[in-house]
Amino acid sequence: MTRDTTLQGVLLMLAFCALAPLLDVGAKLAAENGVPVGQVTAARFVVQSALMLPVVLLMRLSLRMDRRALGFTTLRAGLLLLSTYAFVSGIQVMPIADALAIVFVEPFILLILGRLLFGDQVGPRRIAACVVGFCGALLVIQPSLAAFGLVALWPLGTAVLFALYMLVTRAISSWMHPVTMQFHTSWTGLLLCLPVMVLADGSGIPSLDPIWPEGWNWLWLFMVGFWAAVSHMCMTYALKFAPSATLAPLHYFEIVTAVILGYLIFDDFPNALTWAGIAVIVSSGLYIIHRERLASRAKRRTAEVSLLPEAP
Repeated sequence: MTRDTTLQGVLLMLAFCALAPLLDVGAKLAAENGVPVGQVTAARFVVQSALMLPVVLLMRLSLRMDRRALGFTTLRAGLLLLSTYAFVSGIQVMPIADALAIVFVEPFILLILGRLLFGDQVGPRRIAACVVGFCGALLVIQPSLAAFGLVALWPLGTAVLFALYMLVTRAISSWMHPVTMQFHTSWTGLLLCLPVMVLADGSGIPSLDPIWPEGWNWLWLFMVGFWAAVSHMCMTYALKFAPSATLAPLHYFEIVTAVILGYLIFDDFPNALTWAGIAVIVSSGLYIIHRERLASRAKRRTAEVSLLPEAP
């Protein structure tokens, strides 16, 4: 009899939602204290590579990569690098919860890209939910634009880039171990960062010209990579123990942690318009997840019927 591991998956996904905003806190603290955004981004890959290597070795996973795997991994790392840079650029001046709410339009973008790139079936109701969800994002963006200027659009860039990152992950997840994938993404991301940091040294470009961190900034930079590694390992194993359809709605709990941490550490609290936007985004996202479940169930039933023996 197969043991039901759904509960473990749910608990690990909730752990991800609780821990992932801690890397955003570390990034915001470092960026607000003068560490360039590019350097904060690079720190994620430095620390994550160092932490993931012993995990890969202890699990005795193969580190070999052919040309195909290297190409896909480099693309995945590049997209993660750019999405991280965009998000840190946003939270440098914006509340974490506001930026995260905008990023949560990513499932809608993913749905549309899946239709365009993979030919996934997307019905009119899910398209309508995407439109409504994007309107919710505009409710969050509009006051942020007024308060912070065009920097409020950075999280929207994160949503697009992370949707592409998820599509690449989808393309390679069937033939690459998730832990190996995470490690290779970390060190290839680091290799992509280093030339930029070297060329930007002394350039005077505020977001890229690296500095020597002092005092607490060392801890904040370590937090970025540490919580990125830990939280994403939680998500990786959550998906191993429970179906993605079960876990997807739980992802929205991340906004709760973001609001709590933003209030306790930065004294930020979403205003009424932002809360309205968050409610619209979450409701639309949950509706899309519901429609995805129904579509998946219908596909399974069709497959089961096709396997039934024909009547004589």
